[in-house]
Amino acid sequence: MLLSFITWTADPVAFTIPFFEREIRWYGIAFALGFWLGWWMVSKIWKNENLKTEWIDKLFLYVILATAIGARLGHCFFYDPDRYLSNPLEILKIWEGGLASHGGTLGIIIAIWIYSKRVTHTSMLWTFDRLVVPVGFVAALIRFGNLMNSEIFGHATTLPWGFCFVKSKEWQDLFMGQPCHPTQLYEAFFYILASLICLWMYWKRKDYKYQGLIFGVFMICIFLPRFFIEFLKNNQESFEEGMILNMGQLLSIPFIIAGIWFTYKGIQERNKSLKKR
Repeated sequence: MLLSFITWTADPVAFTIPFFEREIRWYGIAFALGFWLGWWMVSKIWKNENLKTEWIDKLFLYVILATAIGARLGHCFFYDPDRYLSNPLEILKIWEGGLASHGGTLGIIIAIWIYSKRVTHTSMLWTFDRLVVPVGFVAALIRFGNLMNSEIFGHATTLPWGFCFVKSKEWQDLFMGQPCHPTQLYEAFFYILASLICLWMYWKRKDYKYQGLIFGVFMICIFLPRFFIEFLKNNQESFEEGMILNMGQLLSIPFIIAGIWFTYKGIQERNKSLKKR
């Protein structure tokens, strides 16, 4: 084996702003870069279909707010409800960390429902088939931010690409000296793959014409790998100990089922369209 393990010593702080002594972390940079990339790619889709410019401007605002609010509330109420219900002001302390991707997804779904009603007056699926195309790249960048923070990693492993997260207190307490699965990279790989598939479906096959098909495939490609990768990850909260499936897996199941359903309906619509030709 060329590798025995990887000693991960990356500094989570990218740089400090002079005079203000404000730290800028790689996680924040990755988050911002992801949203810029997503907006740029969706704008190309808008231009390709000659859609209204004001629609994408409002979509960007809706998605940013929904992601931040949904991810924060998801973490608070899915993973530690007792703490935050007893101290509601703690919810506002987003700078202390604590975001849940499933909460962000739910937030976006609610936001797109409002957006579709108030802005485009189209179905939610019409919007989702276009919006999800770059989302995998965005999610992969956020997982890169998690890697730079040495957080959300997996169990100990003897595989040669295991990471020793030497700057993580959790790793030092639980796995000192033992390499662990870099589950951030596992997830990032499948997220990038999901967006590549969606890009191909949009630009090469024109599958956005069959409402829900790209969205359904995206949901399967994102949440099915996430479900299985969770078996390798450490539990985020103590109440997950002893559970057959952890919270991340339980929250993924409805999205997987929804993805299968929308893919099935989209294929049905596509087959009907082909028969009419």
